[in-house]
Amino acid sequence: MDRKSIFVVILCICLWLGLNQIADKLYPPKTIPAAAVTNSVTVTKSGVITNAPAVSNAAAPAAPVAPVSPISPSAESFIVDTNTAEQLLVVTNAEARYTFTSYGGGLKTIELFKYPETVQRKNTSSADLATLNSHAPAPVLAILDGAAMQGDGIFRLIRTADGVRAEKQLTNGLSIIKEFTLGTNYLLSATVQFQNESTQSLSLPEQHWVAGTATPMNIYDNGARTVGFMWYDGDKTRDTIGSSYFSGRGFMCMTKTPPTEFQAGESNVVWVAMNNQFFSLALMPRDPAVKLVAHEISLPSPPAEELENNSRLVRFPKGYEATLVYPALTLAPKQAVQRHFNLYAGPKEYKTLARIGDRFNNKLDNVMHFGWAGFFSKILLLGMNTIHSVLRVPYGWAIILITVFIKTIFWPLTAASTRSMKRMQTLQPQMKAIAEKYKDDPVKKNQKTMEFMKANKVNPLGGCLPMMLQMPVFFGFFYMISKAIELRGASFLWVTDLSQPDTLFMIPGIHFPFNLLPLIMGGTMLWQAHLTPPSPSMDPMQQKIMRYMPLIFMIFLYNYSAGMALYYTVNNLLTIVQTKITRMNDEPAPAAAAPALTKLPKKKK
Repeated sequence: MDRKSIFVVILCICLWLGLNQIADKLYPPKTIPAAAVTNSVTVTKSGVITNAPAVSNAAAPAAPVAPVSPISPSAESFIVDTNTAEQLLVVTNAEARYTFTSYGGGLKTIELFKYPETVQRKNTSSADLATLNSHAPAPVLAILDGAAMQGDGIFRLIRTADGVRAEKQLTNGLSIIKEFTLGTNYLLSATVQFQNESTQSLSLPEQHWVAGTATPMNIYDNGARTVGFMWYDGDKTRDTIGSSYFSGRGFMCMTKTPPTEFQAGESNVVWVAMNNQFFSLALMPRDPAVKLVAHEISLPSPPAEELENNSRLVRFPKGYEATLVYPALTLAPKQAVQRHFNLYAGPKEYKTLARIGDRFNNKLDNVMHFGWAGFFSKILLLGMNTIHSVLRVPYGWAIILITVFIKTIFWPLTAASTRSMKRMQTLQPQMKAIAEKYKDDPVKKNQKTMEFMKANKVNPLGGCLPMMLQMPVFFGFFYMISKAIELRGASFLWVTDLSQPDTLFMIPGIHFPFNLLPLIMGGTMLWQAHLTPPSPSMDPMQQKIMRYMPLIFMIFLYNYSAGMALYYTVNNLLTIVQTKITRMNDEPAPAAAAPALTKLPKKKK
């Protein structure tokens, strides 16, 4: 590597290490003020019915994103009469603790008994539980839209046999009754009834129902890649990372005007899920909502003294709340209208979500968002969990065993690739001679090279084809490990949490994490690259890219989960062992043909 290349690599590493600090200096986070309470434009829709049947989730046409209009009420503008003390009612089952509030008559927080808020070092965990909808400005299933639907915002809570009832009587004659019933598998059902108790017809405006707020998992989670919302239209699932959508940073860090809100849907919002890396709060209405509206909100910052003592804390945490929009309606005297909802509030555990998706026929398991390699991610996740449960081994060893299994399947292809590359090395002098003779005629050079390789039964794709076939498995592992809650808190050797980087300590002075596994992974990649030099027919630029590939991978995966670095390290070691075994067992390569220069006709002058 020449000096110029070394300088470019060092510069790229420095820019990568300081990218977040540079971006924060150029575009410091801003606290978003609470929006004023305003009513949205009324969307009238005929055919509002009572006790609507369950929604049919047949394939629906793709829903265009509605034009953004910054007039929808936000849950951050939710206002109640704070002169009245807040009444809290706590209901528990074996899975979670549900806290209901009289402020808005909804579900305030959900605490999950089986999951700590923070996984700490030395296999210890925080005493606090993982909490959904934490610090949200409004509870789940609060109804916005001003005095006509909120009044003073105070409901009366009543404990029932298997849940909670929230009641409110408004001065305009509208009675609102919400019935919450606890279920199993982190499910909760809700029925909301509007009844006109007056003797006059009652016109209700468009309703915005709070679906919940996506919040970071803990005070160390900035949510940059995982906190956001997702919705399903009966055909496709659309995922939005909040920090990306509401950011003031455009392409290549160019500035842009951040949007004030997100709008989507066209009477086809089957469910909406508020997500962080490992937990989800999904609201599933029986009747598809007309529209989904989401806003960015500011969450409470840690105290100043804590920020001074711990630089890992997130200074300006953000959340993203969503509301489901239903059309305006008119109630005749004594008429009642009901809406039904199911709510999932729990871990992003594939088996549980798949069961619920099958029950309601709504593909709730899409909340996992495995990406384009979803088929492989699901197989790998099920395989890893099967190895863990059947063989009763820790998840670190389960990753190693499934890596060995995958490597065994691809062994014949990899062995053929190694033999092909070895033969290419043997023929390298003749190929260089051809390249030198026809260096002024690229077309002729390629033609003669291909003829020579065909005559010697060498496939130019023989070395890279096995790699291409393994790419879906690699990306399947990549998405699976980043979403598998089973790895949260799973330890292996010095690694205390396979779902997070294996940080041993922070480097003094620059306060940068020292992660050992990615460094080991980079070393094994360099070793592997040394054993399998690039093909002589490869373009020089491609050869340089392959030379720097270990460094690129190490940088890319440095702050990724330790489970991914473990998989790649084991895979590299197995490839090294296979390469050595294949070379030792192969028969000696046949003598190379006579140099191509003696076989090729001379160029005509």
